[in-house]
Amino acid sequence: MELVNGTGVQEFVLMSFGGRQQKRALLFTFFTILYMLTLAENIAIIVLVFLDSHLARLPMYTLLSNFSWLEMCYVSATVPRMLFDLTFPHGIISFHSCFLQFYIFFSLGATECFFLSTMALDRYLAICQPLQYPQIMSQDFCYALVLTCWVLGFLWHVFPVILISKLSFCGPNVIDHLLCDPGPILSLACPPLGIAPKVCEVFMNAMVLGNAFFVVLSYSIVILTLLKASFQGSRRKAFSTISFHLVVVTLFYGSVAAVYLTPAGKSQSELTKAVTVFYTAVTPFLNPLIYCLRNDQVKEAVHRLLRRKVSV
Repeated sequence: MELVNGTGVQEFVLMSFGGRQQKRALLFTFFTILYMLTLAENIAIIVLVFLDSHLARLPMYTLLSNFSWLEMCYVSATVPRMLFDLTFPHGIISFHSCFLQFYIFFSLGATECFFLSTMALDRYLAICQPLQYPQIMSQDFCYALVLTCWVLGFLWHVFPVILISKLSFCGPNVIDHLLCDPGPILSLACPPLGIAPKVCEVFMNAMVLGNAFFVVLSYSIVILTLLKASFQGSRRKAFSTISFHLVVVTLFYGSVAAVYLTPAGKSQSELTKAVTVFYTAVTPFLNPLIYCLRNDQVKEAVHRLLRRKVSV
């Protein structure tokens, strides 16, 4: 067989979902509806922030609109492929397409980690440094943070992806997973694997644990500030806001930990697939609802937009 990047494998087979045709048809319908609703929700947030001048001036909603765009990209990196594999079981994916999906998916995941840290920083400054907040979190600084999140996210996994792609793949090419994930890919590589597994682990742990620590530290300080008797702000409103943020953070990091801290093994494959579906398809659908469903500022912006449409 002709070699590709020093490997005998030119394509992989994603096992994806098993089961009968009826089960796959139900899953296809479910994921299609979920995908469309996710896109609609996030587009609605972006449009609302863009059209409402009040929300557009607030750094939190600048971050939220960019986060919504990120969620749309994140879900689009995986769900269309899942739908394809539900239509054509044991779908074949080329070597280069597999590593491209690996890179894009993990880059978007890293970008989400940095965005969650940035949103935690925004809430820390707004609640713990209210007098300095307008000067510190200016529009220029906010846009710089957004750009930094995207750049860091897409640079973070470049080296691990290149390193793993240079390994030799000369044996089985079946990936028992929904997407091209480094764990299953490394299990198919022919020894010696060199430093690739360790490098991938170090980069992943540094990014996830570093951002998780920053988020926990930021919200811990915020909560302690709110509990002080001397706090003069609207304590209930502030607690409501950060509670929604904490739910999103918990859903994301909890599901990531469930996948990447679960011991490898065939008995875990179905559990891993289920959790992967949750954090790749379900959480992008839930996040807009969590952030906006009981958000008074978003409700007021919707009312302003509706009044403007009626008056026209």
